[in-house]
Amino acid sequence: MTATTGARAFANRGAAILRAAGLPAGGEAGATLGDAEPGSLGRHRAIGTPTVELRNVAKVFPAGAGAITALDDVSLSVRQGEFLCIIGASGCGKSTLLNLVAGLDAPTRGTVDRAGEPSFMFQEAALFPWLSVERNVELPLRLAKVPKQRRQERVRELLDLVRLTSFAERQPHELSGGMRQRAALARALAKDAEVLLMDEPFGALDAMTRDVLHDELERIWQATNKTILFVTHNVREAARLGDRIVLMTSRPGKVAEEFAVDLPRPRRIEDADVARLASQVTARLRLEVARHGR
Repeated sequence: MTATTGARAFANRGAAILRAAGLPAGGEAGATLGDAEPGSLGRHRAIGTPTVELRNVAKVFPAGAGAITALDDVSLSVRQGEFLCIIGASGCGKSTLLNLVAGLDAPTRGTVDRAGEPSFMFQEAALFPWLSVERNVELPLRLAKVPKQRRQERVRELLDLVRLTSFAERQPHELSGGMRQRAALARALAKDAEVLLMDEPFGALDAMTRDVLHDELERIWQATNKTILFVTHNVREAARLGDRIVLMTSRPGKVAEEFAVDLPRPRRIEDADVARLASQVTARLRLEVARHGR
């Protein structure tokens, strides 16, 4: 990674953290479905119609005398309420794709349409350490000038949803890693965005905590009907959580193949059907990695 692309990645991550907390990030790019521009999908949609749509999207980063093509000719439609998992080798453009959907960067070519401004979750909880859990969750509502009584009601609802009510007055350093991620999820949900972008949110957690949070996330997703784009390197995690798995090629990132996850819920990561699907996806991923000599 060059100094220029590294600085851009750092700036995008910082802006996304601000956006996750409900703070203005500045320099926002990309059209939204809520803009009601000609040809946009519009905010009022029937269940199952697209919430996110990418059409022939490419992203090229300048790099000195050359250029790095992170994404090339990506077309993808995500239905309202769908849980879409995105996998691929390191450097294939998964995080770049989320940045484009979030409006943190603009495509070099193609169009990105989305329903309003998404919320973002990361591998790190990105909570403000000097604020209590309830104050972290409340922050987007305060910035949106939601009346105090309604803010307090909404924070109580969200903390109950993520099962952190008894930890409302604790600070982030007093929580376990799994609890911090639950608090970050509550804060993301406070914005009431239609789309939730999740960039390896459980990647740094131990297997047992990750398994518990899989259950929690599935429960919350079913209760809220959010559209989720979930990036992971863990193929079994994708088969456990997703309605659909999108496999990206190595750089430049393209959609190599899509897998429908026609398995009943609730699922367990150790289920035989989950394991069989994960094995199929892994075999295809290995072919893709081998094709690029990585």
